[in-house]
Amino acid sequence: MAFLDESGFLLIPNVRRTWAPRGETPIVRHRYRHDRISAISAVTVSFRRQRVGLYLHFHRENVSQIEVALFLHYLLRQIRGPIVLLWDGGSIHTGQAVREFLRRHPRLHVEKFPAYAPELNPDENVWGHYKRELANGRPDDVAELLSRLGGITAGGALITTRPSNPRRPRRISSNTAP
Repeated sequence: MAFLDESGFLLIPNVRRTWAPRGETPIVRHRYRHDRISAISAVTVSFRRQRVGLYLHFHRENVSQIEVALFLHYLLRQIRGPIVLLWDGGSIHTGQAVREFLRRHPRLHVEKFPAYAPELNPDENVWGHYKRELANGRPDDVAELLSRLGGITAGGALITTRPSNPRRPRRISSNTAP
């Protein structure tokens, strides 16, 4: 089973409540740039092996139907057997490239979440974690933002070692106690 979602991270800081001395309002200075990193991820659950996995793929441009199809391709290469894929009703999930990919790969069985129900998708919690970790920070450029995203990924779980390939999603695995 896999839960899939997309998100984006801007250079404009995500400001959250924080601590400061009384009477001294914290100020986050930043460059007002709209550069961003887009991301697609899947939280996978293997009931038989009792494992949870996280697959991530970062992009410098918006995620489109082509990136979704590419991500699904790598997901199929990593996970054996049939996959029940749950995702929202986003328009990039219904594009021609994705429809063609799903037609050619019958071991992917797709189900959609109900409209306006992000609380049902555990992958939304991944994005919440990343955005909390980035809160009140101000990366100067996209490379620094990507580095911070990688630091959050490396700091929270074990990353499998593979040759670096910018088109390949990173797999993070975590064992759960039986």
